[in-house]
Amino acid sequence: MEAFLYQATIYLSAAVIAVPIAARLGLGSVLGYLAAGIIIGPVFGLVGSETKDLQHFAEFGVVMMLFLIGLELEPRALWAMRHKLIGLGGLQILISTLALMAAAMVAGETWEVSLAIGLSLSLSSTAIVLQTLSEKGLMQTGGGRASFSVLLTQDIAVIPILAFMPLLAASSVLKIAEDGSIQRANHAAVEHASRLSLVEGLPGWAVTLVTLGLIAMIILAGIYLTRPVFRFIHAANMREMYTALALLIVVGISFLMTLVGLSPALGAFLAGVVLANSEFRHELESDLTPFKGLLLGLFFITVGAGINYQLFLSDPGDLIGLALLVIVAKGTILYFVARAFGLKRRNRWLFTLGLAQAGEFGFVLLSFSRQLNVIPPALTEKLLLVVALSMLITPLLFITYDLLSKRLGESKTELEPDEIDEEGPVIIAGIGRFGQIVNRLVRASGVKTVVLDYDMKSIQLMRRFGVKGFLGDPTRPELLKAAGLSKAKVLVVALDDPKKTVQMVRQVRRMRPDLHIIARAHDRTHVFELYKAGANDIVRELFDSSLRAGRYVLENIGLSEYEAAQAEQTFYAHDRMTVRDLADYWVPGVPSSLNKAYIARARELEKDLETALLELYEQKDQKQA
Repeated sequence: MEAFLYQATIYLSAAVIAVPIAARLGLGSVLGYLAAGIIIGPVFGLVGSETKDLQHFAEFGVVMMLFLIGLELEPRALWAMRHKLIGLGGLQILISTLALMAAAMVAGETWEVSLAIGLSLSLSSTAIVLQTLSEKGLMQTGGGRASFSVLLTQDIAVIPILAFMPLLAASSVLKIAEDGSIQRANHAAVEHASRLSLVEGLPGWAVTLVTLGLIAMIILAGIYLTRPVFRFIHAANMREMYTALALLIVVGISFLMTLVGLSPALGAFLAGVVLANSEFRHELESDLTPFKGLLLGLFFITVGAGINYQLFLSDPGDLIGLALLVIVAKGTILYFVARAFGLKRRNRWLFTLGLAQAGEFGFVLLSFSRQLNVIPPALTEKLLLVVALSMLITPLLFITYDLLSKRLGESKTELEPDEIDEEGPVIIAGIGRFGQIVNRLVRASGVKTVVLDYDMKSIQLMRRFGVKGFLGDPTRPELLKAAGLSKAKVLVVALDDPKKTVQMVRQVRRMRPDLHIIARAHDRTHVFELYKAGANDIVRELFDSSLRAGRYVLENIGLSEYEAAQAEQTFYAHDRMTVRDLADYWVPGVPSSLNKAYIARARELEKDLETALLELYEQKDQKQA
């Protein structure tokens, strides 16, 4: 017990100290965790052999991460990714494997060893890349989506690669036999086969049926059993049971996947996709997110702590050179694959630099290859260190991407717009605080709306409440046309950016002279700009709420509710008249405070308002008398 508490204290202390420092320096949490592992492992030797055991446990953080990602993906969205999964991901794995295999053969390795090396190093780090993309808010960019597609393809590809490795071992056995050696290279494969399995010893067609049956069972259970199980847990009225159920879902499905030889991460992702449309999605997400974060952090610490310090010191230049060679080779391939699939500028560099490293599945495949005697133990140790070094370099690659992004001169991340497949009589551009209220009222009245916004967080927030929105810049004409601008009756422009609001109103007015445009205004000057641009109805975002607050003041200083309402209506009518009047005095580009004619007329109109309200109060006094 004491040993466990000591180790827990060491790991947690390292994380608590190193990660905030790395975050403040802009290096990201991943580099902080890796640095913490290096400090407590190779540098000070505070942890030892238990690191490898912890790493197997911590890898479950990757499984949880894929489950949570699956929760954010609707099955239709996954189907829409099929071309990227097969084309982009498949092409990257194939070309990277062949290139790294060729490099190993040039170095003098056999084709079996070279192929095993190529397959192991072709896979990138799902844990590091997805964690970093999420932290930096890059997950919904074109490069982020492309990177996710490749990572998902790689996770799926681990399954056939693991199945293929024993064939390379069998080839090695034949060669050894020809040499007269009695060593069996596939003894680990026999040992591996003795594990608990539902498909061991079955013919190929039976394995396929069992696997498909298990996947179908998971899908059906997610659709039909989730609701009654959650109701049963809810009846217990114990908050911790929700967390226990969330963990049971992920752990149980992962275990079932291992019984048929599939990746636990793939099974968890599939379960997440199935539950993506469930009303319990957010409950599951909130329960599992803390576990995911801690386990991923522990995984990164164990990677840093598990570095073979003595091997690295024996030839650091060679090992760092090999790690950089892997990164450069994969990065070059990724760059040209990105170009072939139309990724541009920042998205292309994000895709290239983000996926250039080797990944955690490299540890799995290299260790499995060593067990099968496909790759010699000494070479395996060296390659494991190369994988770890490439993962350590990855946060620096993301920093390079950040610097490169700034040099590209783009002030804002380019988001890949959604494909709009709906039309409606009302288009709402902007779903912030203002647009939300408008949308709720119109939809609740039975009128269909099409919501557009360039802020992914706002779109995701609306989706969580069951309101569908489309990501994209509403000022782009092609996006408006896809949303049905030619048939729409009303356009509500509720953007946060005043300049974009004016730009959009002016642009739409040219496209649809007959369309009724309602625009949100920031202030009175903005009202004048929108009036000139062609808006039909202009609503100042704080005007009505401020007017209502003023009415409450009048009610609480002696006026009746009716009298305060009359004053409010008088002010409202006068202000609308004032704005229309002052629009003739407003000069674009000239501040109102420097426009003498505008100021003089505004003073006259303010006196008219005071006169109107005084007459109202005098009428009240006369009635009371």
